[in-house]
Amino acid sequence: MIDGFEEFDVRVPGATIHGRRGGNGPPVLLLHGFPESHVMWHRVAPALAGEFSVVATDLSGFGDSTSDGEYSMRALARHQVEAMRSLGHDTFAVVGHDRGARCAYRMALDHPETVTKLAVLDIVPTLDAFERADKDFALGYWAWSFLTAPIAETLIGTAPEAFVNHLLDSWAAHDAFPPEIRAEYARHFRDPATVHAICEEYRAAATTDCDHDSADRGINRITCPVLALWDSSGALAHWYGDPLAIWRHWADNVSGAPVEAGHFIPEEAPAETLQHLLPFLTRGE
Repeated sequence: MIDGFEEFDVRVPGATIHGRRGGNGPPVLLLHGFPESHVMWHRVAPALAGEFSVVATDLSGFGDSTSDGEYSMRALARHQVEAMRSLGHDTFAVVGHDRGARCAYRMALDHPETVTKLAVLDIVPTLDAFERADKDFALGYWAWSFLTAPIAETLIGTAPEAFVNHLLDSWAAHDAFPPEIRAEYARHFRDPATVHAICEEYRAAATTDCDHDSADRGINRITCPVLALWDSSGALAHWYGDPLAIWRHWADNVSGAPVEAGHFIPEEAPAETLQHLLPFLTRGE
């Protein structure tokens, strides 16, 4: 589903990472959000491949990747670093959307010698999100609570297509998902092991990931350049005012801007996404 890219599966300690790769040049890792897979980059990856060696993967436990039972973002980030190393990339830029962005910034904190540039799409750090949570957060990001419930796997399993389509429809500004893309995302939610892994990842976000963020905030900083993009009319713009100010508590070199899209920025606004990503990834620092 990404033109000109080849599929691969890489076994690393704790996971098997599935993805696609293509292009030539400096390496860039693309990490997807929820409820998607690496296929979400199908409108962006081919253009990036004109200048970069692009690798788009499924997070461990998501999509067609597997997990041996490690669900913290620290573990997911380690899996991706080891997968990239096995593909011949010891250092690389990383671009993450939603859950992939949470994996990406954890990677930049835990592996500063590996991540050369970091782009985070439509998030603030996990600890900041929980600390600032209110009624709007509870209603708008209901999935954060729902997926931690012990019965979440059972409920999703009764109607996986309806669940995925509701998320795509309610978080997007317009329909950017052709039927074959919707079917690809829904396919993964018919697999009980994948649904369980996704729920466990959200459970870890509320516990282990917050603990890791708390230990780092104000002490360990992201040392590489950071680009933050967010939905201009969505949650981040309304809830946090200036998301860049939050990211500057974590990193010194931060830039970014709002994008005219819903939550699914790379699929809803691929041209504008590329207008921000290409100069950020190509410029020297």
